[in-house]
Amino acid sequence: MKSIFLSREQVFDQPLPMFATVGTAAKASDLAVLTAPDDGFLLESGSINYYLAGNDSVDRFGRLSEGGVCAVRPALMLEDGDENLLLHRREEGNVITVEYGYYPTVILDASLRDMAEREFLRSALRKTGQTIHVAGREEPVWQFGAKSIVRIEAVSGGINGFVQLSDQTAVSEGEAVFLELRPVRWLYDAARGILVSGLALFAGLSREDAAEYLQQHFLRELAWQESSAIPADAPYRYLEHDELSLIRAYVQADIPVFLHGLSGDGKSDRVRQVDPDALDIELVNENPETINGRAVYNEAKDEIVDIKPVWLVKLERLCEDGNLHILFFDELTNATKQTQSVIFKIVLERFVNNRWPLPKNARIVAAGNDRSESTAAHDLAEPLFGRFAHIYIRTTVENWMPWAVQNRINPYVLEFIANNDLYLRTPYTGTEGNADPRRWEMVSKVLDASGNDFSLLAPIVGRDAADAFLRFFRAQQQVSALGSYTDEELQRLSVARKYQLAQQCLYLASAKPKEARELVTRLGPEFLAWFDYVLSRKK
Repeated sequence: MKSIFLSREQVFDQPLPMFATVGTAAKASDLAVLTAPDDGFLLESGSINYYLAGNDSVDRFGRLSEGGVCAVRPALMLEDGDENLLLHRREEGNVITVEYGYYPTVILDASLRDMAEREFLRSALRKTGQTIHVAGREEPVWQFGAKSIVRIEAVSGGINGFVQLSDQTAVSEGEAVFLELRPVRWLYDAARGILVSGLALFAGLSREDAAEYLQQHFLRELAWQESSAIPADAPYRYLEHDELSLIRAYVQADIPVFLHGLSGDGKSDRVRQVDPDALDIELVNENPETINGRAVYNEAKDEIVDIKPVWLVKLERLCEDGNLHILFFDELTNATKQTQSVIFKIVLERFVNNRWPLPKNARIVAAGNDRSESTAAHDLAEPLFGRFAHIYIRTTVENWMPWAVQNRINPYVLEFIANNDLYLRTPYTGTEGNADPRRWEMVSKVLDASGNDFSLLAPIVGRDAADAFLRFFRAQQQVSALGSYTDEELQRLSVARKYQLAQQCLYLASAKPKEARELVTRLGPEFLAWFDYVLSRKK
């Protein structure tokens, strides 16, 4: 496999057949936007100038031009056997697309950015050992949960002092952002053995430097995740886990787990999904005596008798069935230092008050907020912190929607959050209600109970979110046409935008049921499940 610039002949004189359908203009990845020194003539509605071989280039409108600093839209020449590396082949009309390699093309989801930056500043992000060349500099690839990310600074603020990325985020010159490595989608000319990137992937390099990078580093950086795959006969494995499977794995291995997360992110709900019978102890209401048990004077025997705490009696009865059961210490960071010390001894020794052992099939899970996220929270003492495996819970539109469908959340709530993902969580002010995933569940309940009375929202989620909710549904209009989308265009859409498109299909479901359902099916199974659920509820 060899990476090249496309030639003038391949694009204009004797164009590859794909260009007759998709056109010659190229959309810019978020990396290209951030690294392109825009002088006002480089970008137009998301499309960007890109190099061709020689002195030629394609301008942002898809026209032949010459000179200038452009972005790079790579092409790959395949060799024998390389076609076996291509994944997720799709055919639409006369255009074939495939996936090959990973590259930092899209900004990290908004709900994860603050946490990623916080982890970066405290040197808690794990290096993968891989680097990516960005505008001539080597940048490390970090592991953030199951995501591979790169932290870069915007090279230029554009002609307006900022650039706008694919999710409409505005980034100023010098501002640092995280990009996520995503699978790269290529236009595939099978007859000629050529792949053409659907996006202009990167910028910030002269033609000569870009050619050198394509020859020396690009293919290695593009395919590093494939090349580092574990052999099939390896005596170990490396799997991607979601939050629930991580909790289950550590519970099974008898390793205490600490769940970090904001209020309303569903920490307790995740524990209940692992063990519906989990024993929940709200530590904010407890003290050392209620955790360790009470000492009572026995006058008849003239001695002090220790009374087993009530929660331990309940746990012992719960564990009599022989199954694994979770002892859940909730709000551990809100407990006093004295109470934390008592919990530390239980976690460390699995004994209560140095005399009563925990049942062998009891497993410990704790949860709490960081100090930066709660004025009532304390830092965990280092010895206690070190006794847990730490899982960071973050609820996003992407992982909340499937849960919301499964739990029959009111369809108006689903539609609003799908189109207004920033309202999934709003800042806590202390003076009125604010939005978070738990409060939207409360909204769902009151809407179901009241026959969808929108006037009941403000006391739950606050006036701003309630007003936005009402404005959104007042402004809805029937969509006369869905428009046409290529697989490449659908693949580039953000999760929130895909839910918006699924909602447009809802509006047309009665007039054009076949077309609406076909488009939602192309978005993916999770969006089709959302569509079917909301449609059935509204009917």
